[in-house]
Amino acid sequence: MAKIKRNDLVVVIAGKNKGTSTHRVLRVLTDKNRVLVEGVNIVTKHKKPTQTQQGGIVKQEAPIHISNVMVVDSDGKPTRVGFSTESGKKTRIARSNGANIAEPKAK
Repeated sequence: MAKIKRNDLVVVIAGKNKGTSTHRVLRVLTDKNRVLVEGVNIVTKHKKPTQTQQGGIVKQEAPIHISNVMVVDSDGKPTRVGFSTESGKKTRIARSNGANIAEPKAK
């Protein structure tokens, strides 16, 4: 079970976007240990035009390492993630207060 999942609210703890407000995880790249976070690590790409798309300069998010983000708990503070097995089911818990981390809702 992964500690950070898609649609989790996270805070960036390292890098140029450190300390900004909470952001949503768009994608988790488990093979590279990276996450794509909404509004963080914006890069400029130069796209060539295709038959269906117009070319030009596009700004988009680039992945950052998973160790540079922390999940936000129910109090709105960054916390480490632990696991608990209750009645045979594994759930994620916040280490700061022991509360369950809500499963992310698909948007």
